[in-house]
Amino acid sequence: MTSARYTFGGDEHLFVECSEEMSLEAFFKSLSMATGVRESKINGVTEICPANASFQVKFNPDIIKPDDILREVQKIEGAAEKAELVLRTRIVEIPVFYNDPWTHETLMRFRERHQEPEGTDLDYAAKINGYSDVEGFIAAHHGSPWFVSMVGFVAGLPFMYQMVERQRQIEVPKYLRPRTDTPRLTVGHGGCFGAIYSVRGAGGYQMFGITPMPIFDASQTTSYLREFMVFFRPGDIVKFKPIDREEYEKTVDEVDNGRFSPKSRDVSFDLREFQKDIDGYNKTLEGLLHGH
Repeated sequence: MTSARYTFGGDEHLFVECSEEMSLEAFFKSLSMATGVRESKINGVTEICPANASFQVKFNPDIIKPDDILREVQKIEGAAEKAELVLRTRIVEIPVFYNDPWTHETLMRFRERHQEPEGTDLDYAAKINGYSDVEGFIAAHHGSPWFVSMVGFVAGLPFMYQMVERQRQIEVPKYLRPRTDTPRLTVGHGGCFGAIYSVRGAGGYQMFGITPMPIFDASQTTSYLREFMVFFRPGDIVKFKPIDREEYEKTVDEVDNGRFSPKSRDVSFDLREFQKDIDGYNKTLEGLLHGH
């Protein structure tokens, strides 16, 4: 991997771009460097914001000079290059009601902003990714796990990178013009990234379905979000589980009554082992999720 690119943002920010392309290797390097900056406790650093293949450091120039923070972070880059490509994380199961009536109603209201107004988002995604029908596309979407590379943009929203060979990764452009509405908990996709809309609002990602499982709760009244209002964190591995309308309604009721607990298992993810046999490694991860 090439050396990171460093640029200053005003007087208080250092932006570190590990790669112009998104990849798991770039994510691991940026995560390792961001963790290294945090653990080094560099005097004057006030905030670290990780992203998909980059991160930003905010510092107090009255405490540390820009050239000095640059030098410190470059040292950490050298250590990150030698770091073990193993991440202790978790795999979580996210139920998804694909082709649901709520995202369908929304996308039909905004067809004039879409590349192909005569179809649906799923029709378009299936077509441009070479699938003969929507069912085949949906099977590919939930058939392999996804890596959470960044959480943000709005509170709790995960950006997810599909864990398959690059030529098999789903890619769908965003709407030609953004919508002014997107249902909360929509499962969407833009470019090479999947996402879950944590709150209702504007958006441009293609809409594939909806999850009954809240991923952000500022009130912290949701049973599994009482300790922290945001569910996802960078490094999480997500496995989507297709559900029907009946199971969706049942899960919504369980969430409302404090009985729902997301299925989750702690795992150790080894990037090099994953790259040796991607499909086999993914099956092992899924087996761990289900206790096999």
